[in-house]
Amino acid sequence: MTSLQHWQELLKQGVNNTKELLSLVNLTEHDLPTALTSPQPFKLRVPRGFINRMQAGNPNDPLLLQVLPLLSELDLTPGYDTDPLAESTTNPVPGLLQKYKSRALLTITGACAINCRYCFRRHFPYSDNNPGTAGWQLALDYLRQHNDIKEVIFSGGDPLTAPDTILANLAKQIAAIPHITTLRIHTRLPIVLPERINDEFLAWFSGSRLKPVMVMHCNHPQEIDASVVNALNRLHKAGAILLNQTVLLKGVNDNATILAALSEALFENHTLPYYLHLLDKVQGAAHFDLPMTEVSAIYNELMALLPGYLVPKLVREIPGAASKTTII
Repeated sequence: MTSLQHWQELLKQGVNNTKELLSLVNLTEHDLPTALTSPQPFKLRVPRGFINRMQAGNPNDPLLLQVLPLLSELDLTPGYDTDPLAESTTNPVPGLLQKYKSRALLTITGACAINCRYCFRRHFPYSDNNPGTAGWQLALDYLRQHNDIKEVIFSGGDPLTAPDTILANLAKQIAAIPHITTLRIHTRLPIVLPERINDEFLAWFSGSRLKPVMVMHCNHPQEIDASVVNALNRLHKAGAILLNQTVLLKGVNDNATILAALSEALFENHTLPYYLHLLDKVQGAAHFDLPMTEVSAIYNELMALLPGYLVPKLVREIPGAASKTTII
């Protein structure tokens, strides 16, 4: 079996049933009576390798809480929205978002290897933004016509759930646009399905004139095992610039000591902490939010624990703003 087939097979083997997930970590519905077992539009999806990093028998495991559907997701919470970043207003052609000057984002796919329950795009209309192979020409034409765009971001969903043939072809066409200098990928796969970082991927990602940047999404040091370390080392050796963004989540990583350990583990593996995001107020994720008094206390303690270059910027994304908004 080739490495290409291997990661795709692992992707297919992911767990999408609450009862099976609980069984795999030696828990039952009695241990977690607030777990949502009925099928929902935003499905449960989690790779088995990520499940293996969960602590068996612990209903408060920080990795489990990120992926386990809860009854509280069904609550309609005032102040929370299905489009919290107003992305529908920044979508000039199917498959492309441009919220900020100098960079544009391509929603390569709506698929993910893991469905994080706090995802700000959990209600995003991916079916309306799937241009198909031919339709990508509209997005590419948009990029060609806007000389102020210097960086293209592959996003989704998770762009690395798409085959390398598709990604490499898009990257090749983007590299032929003279004013674009950087290709950035926002992905969770090096963390949740590190087998995805294979020879085929590295060949095209590091093989063009575009500067390769990868922004990972890791929320807790427990997510980093030997397989993740191997993936990060391979990316580093291939010349990719590695950054990480974290979402501050109640019950998961709302602790300065945990966040400091995460920054140190990332830096040990060639990855610089980049952003610590406040929760985007998406409908269904209010139970992860924290009051600003707690946020400030956690962040001030974090700054005291780490050298400045390991402290991620605390930010919030405000619709219509010219950039991320720094909180402290």
